[in-house]
Parts: sequence; structure tokens; C-alpha cells
Amino acid sequence: MPYCTFDDIRTQLPPDVLTALTDDSLAGTADWAVLADAIADADAEIDAWAGGRYAVPFSPVPDVIRKIAADIAIYNLFSRRDTDPPDVRKDRYRNAVKLLESIAKGTVSIGRAENSAQKDAGDCPRA
Repeated sequence: MPYCTFDDIRTQLPPDVLTALTDDSLAGTADWAVLADAIADADAEIDAWAGGRYAVPFSPVPDVIRKIAADIAIYNLFSRRDTDPPDVRKDRYRNAVKLLESIAKGTVSIGRAENSAQKDAGDCPRA
């Protein structure tokens, strides 16, 4: 299950921008397969950061992960066009990565139990 939905992206991007970022065949409509790829790439990035601390893939998806996935997917759409993303998109991407770093370090919780293996490893006495 993807971490964010097409609707999560559509609420943040005007239809003409979404079409411009995904319509490789110049059909005049958004290409949902391209959007699905951008979401899958965002999910993989999230799993790479969070997988050391949490069981991934997330199901159900925590709200903070859904937000991060949408921000990264949108940034990915701009990046695939070699277009300089608007500052708000750059900022949202940077903030998403900072949040993922904090989640990976355990300084921010997503409201879910960490991997028991991670906890057990941290609880082992040192020799």
C-alpha cells in the first residue's frame, strides 16, 4: 500500500502543474503511472530511513509518514523534469528529510512501537 495517495498529491498541486510534471507523452492529462513511480520512490526513501527503527512497510500508514511521502513524491516529480522546484517544495523536501533523520535517530516518534529487534539490540549489556 503506498504511503500517500493520488488525492494527497492532487490537493497540493494544481491540475495543470501535475499534468506538466507527469505528461511525458504530451497527451494533455496527468500520467498516473508516472505519479505512482514518484510515490514508490518516496516510499523507498522513507523505508530506507525508518527501516532501522520501525517495521516497514508501514500499514496502516501514520499521518506523518503520509505527509512526508507526499512532499517527497512532489519533489521527485519536479526533479525528474530537471526543473528547479519552487522554494516551498525545496523547503518541504528538506523538512521531510530532517524529519526522517529524526525518526531514524529516535528523537521523533511516529506514534508506533519500534522494531523489537532494534530495542533488544539496544538493551543488550556491553561485554
